[in-house]
Amino acid sequence: MATSFNPPGIWQPFGAFSMLKIQGSGQIVHLKGQVSLDREGQIVGKNDMRAQVRKTLENIQAVLVSVGGTMADIISLTQYATDIEQFLAAADIRKQFFAEPFPVTTTVQVVRLYHPDLLIEITAIAEIPRDRFRQP
Repeated sequence: MATSFNPPGIWQPFGAFSMLKIQGSGQIVHLKGQVSLDREGQIVGKNDMRAQVRKTLENIQAVLVSVGGTMADIISLTQYATDIEQFLAAADIRKQFFAEPFPVTTTVQVVRLYHPDLLIEITAIAEIPRDRFRQP
Protein backbone atom coordinates (compact mmCIF):
# COMPACT_ATOMS: atom_id res chain seq x y z
CA MET A 1 0.00 0.00 0.00
CA ALA A 2 1.24 3.49 -0.76
CA THR A 3 1.54 6.17 1.89
CA SER A 4 0.54 9.80 1.24
CA PHE A 5 2.35 12.77 2.69
CA ASN A 6 1.86 16.53 2.58
CA PRO A 7 5.09 18.14 3.87
CA PRO A 8 4.46 21.06 6.24
CA GLY A 9 7.16 23.31 4.76
CA ILE A 10 5.37 24.01 1.43
CA TRP A 11 1.89 24.99 0.28
CA GLN A 12 -0.83 22.55 1.23
CA PRO A 13 -3.04 20.86 -1.37
CA PHE A 14 -6.14 22.89 -2.21
CA GLY A 15 -8.02 20.08 -3.94
CA ALA A 16 -8.31 16.34 -4.25
CA PHE A 17 -4.59 15.53 -4.43
CA SER A 18 -1.59 14.77 -2.22
CA MET A 19 1.93 16.13 -2.66
CA LEU A 20 3.57 12.70 -2.77
CA LYS A 21 2.92 9.01 -2.35
CA ILE A 22 5.54 6.49 -1.32
CA GLN A 23 5.33 3.08 -2.95
CA GLY A 24 5.10 0.02 -0.77
CA SER A 25 5.42 -3.65 -1.65
CA GLY A 26 2.34 -4.06 -3.85
CA GLN A 27 2.00 -4.73 -7.57
CA ILE A 28 2.62 -1.52 -9.55
CA VAL A 29 0.16 -1.04 -12.43
CA HIS A 30 0.51 1.64 -15.13
CA LEU A 31 -2.77 2.47 -16.86
CA LYS A 32 -2.99 3.69 -20.42
CA GLY A 33 -4.51 7.14 -20.73
CA GLN A 34 -8.27 6.75 -20.52
CA VAL A 35 -10.81 8.88 -22.35
CA SER A 36 -14.59 9.10 -22.45
CA LEU A 37 -15.38 6.07 -24.63
CA ASP A 38 -18.12 3.51 -24.07
CA ARG A 39 -17.71 -0.25 -24.62
CA GLU A 40 -18.25 0.18 -28.36
CA GLY A 41 -15.60 2.89 -28.62
CA GLN A 42 -18.11 5.72 -29.02
CA ILE A 43 -17.48 9.08 -27.34
CA VAL A 44 -19.66 9.77 -24.30
CA GLY A 45 -20.51 13.39 -23.52
CA LYS A 46 -19.59 15.26 -26.69
CA ASN A 47 -18.96 18.93 -25.73
CA ASP A 48 -19.64 18.08 -22.04
CA MET A 49 -16.54 18.12 -19.83
CA ARG A 50 -18.44 16.90 -16.76
CA ALA A 51 -19.83 13.87 -18.57
CA GLN A 52 -16.40 13.10 -20.02
CA VAL A 53 -14.65 13.38 -16.66
CA ARG A 54 -17.18 10.98 -15.13
CA LYS A 55 -16.90 8.42 -17.95
CA THR A 56 -13.11 8.65 -18.01
CA LEU A 57 -12.92 7.97 -14.26
CA GLU A 58 -15.43 5.13 -14.63
CA ASN A 59 -13.14 3.61 -17.29
CA ILE A 60 -10.12 3.92 -14.98
CA GLN A 61 -12.12 2.28 -12.21
CA ALA A 62 -13.14 -0.59 -14.51
CA VAL A 63 -9.54 -1.22 -15.58
CA LEU A 64 -8.41 -1.36 -11.95
CA VAL A 65 -11.26 -3.63 -10.87
CA SER A 66 -10.26 -6.07 -13.62
CA VAL A 67 -6.98 -6.76 -11.78
CA GLY A 68 -8.30 -6.51 -8.20
CA GLY A 69 -7.68 -2.81 -7.69
CA THR A 70 -9.72 0.15 -6.50
CA MET A 71 -9.51 3.89 -7.03
CA ALA A 72 -7.87 4.13 -3.58
CA ASP A 73 -4.89 2.20 -5.01
CA ILE A 74 -4.03 5.03 -7.40
CA ILE A 75 -0.74 6.71 -6.57
CA SER A 76 -0.50 9.22 -9.41
CA LEU A 77 -2.68 10.79 -12.11
CA THR A 78 -1.70 12.83 -15.14
CA GLN A 79 -4.67 14.72 -16.58
CA TYR A 80 -4.74 16.31 -20.03
CA ALA A 81 -7.63 18.75 -20.50
CA THR A 82 -8.51 20.82 -23.56
CA ASP A 83 -10.06 23.47 -21.28
CA ILE A 84 -8.55 23.75 -17.81
CA GLU A 85 -11.38 25.95 -16.48
CA GLN A 86 -14.05 23.43 -17.48
CA PHE A 87 -11.97 20.63 -15.99
CA LEU A 88 -11.52 22.46 -12.68
CA ALA A 89 -15.28 23.10 -12.58
CA ALA A 90 -15.77 19.30 -12.56
CA ALA A 91 -13.79 18.82 -9.32
CA ASP A 92 -16.91 17.65 -7.49
CA ILE A 93 -17.14 14.67 -9.85
CA ARG A 94 -13.52 13.78 -9.15
CA LYS A 95 -14.23 13.82 -5.42
CA GLN A 96 -16.92 11.16 -5.97
CA PHE A 97 -14.15 8.77 -7.09
CA PHE A 98 -11.36 9.70 -4.65
CA ALA A 99 -11.05 10.12 -0.89
CA GLU A 100 -8.12 11.02 1.32
CA PRO A 101 -5.34 10.22 0.96
CA PHE A 102 -5.65 11.61 -2.56
CA PRO A 103 -3.30 10.60 -5.38
CA VAL A 104 -0.66 13.04 -6.57
CA THR A 105 -1.81 14.76 -9.75
CA THR A 106 -0.49 16.77 -12.63
CA THR A 107 -2.97 18.57 -14.86
CA VAL A 108 -2.07 20.27 -18.12
CA GLN A 109 -4.07 22.00 -20.80
CA VAL A 110 -3.52 20.70 -24.32
CA VAL A 111 -4.64 22.00 -27.71
CA ARG A 112 -6.49 18.77 -28.50
CA LEU A 113 -6.53 15.03 -27.95
CA TYR A 114 -6.45 12.32 -30.61
CA HIS A 115 -10.12 12.97 -31.51
CA PRO A 116 -11.42 16.56 -31.61
CA ASP A 117 -14.56 15.64 -29.58
CA LEU A 118 -12.51 14.39 -26.62
CA LEU A 119 -11.98 16.95 -23.86
CA ILE A 120 -10.06 14.99 -21.22
CA GLU A 121 -7.55 12.13 -21.00
CA ILE A 122 -6.29 10.75 -17.70
CA THR A 123 -3.51 8.25 -17.10
CA ALA A 124 -2.81 6.61 -13.76
CA ILE A 125 -0.27 4.62 -11.82
CA ALA A 126 -1.61 2.38 -9.06
CA GLU A 127 -0.17 0.05 -6.47
CA ILE A 128 -2.47 -2.89 -5.80
CA PRO A 129 -1.69 -4.96 -2.70
CA ARG A 130 -0.39 -8.38 -3.75
CA ASP A 131 -3.11 -10.21 -1.81
CA ARG A 132 -5.77 -8.48 -3.98
CA PHE A 133 -3.95 -8.37 -7.30
CA ARG A 134 -5.38 -10.69 -9.98
CA GLN A 135 -3.28 -11.46 -13.02
CA PRO A 136 -5.33 -10.71 -16.16
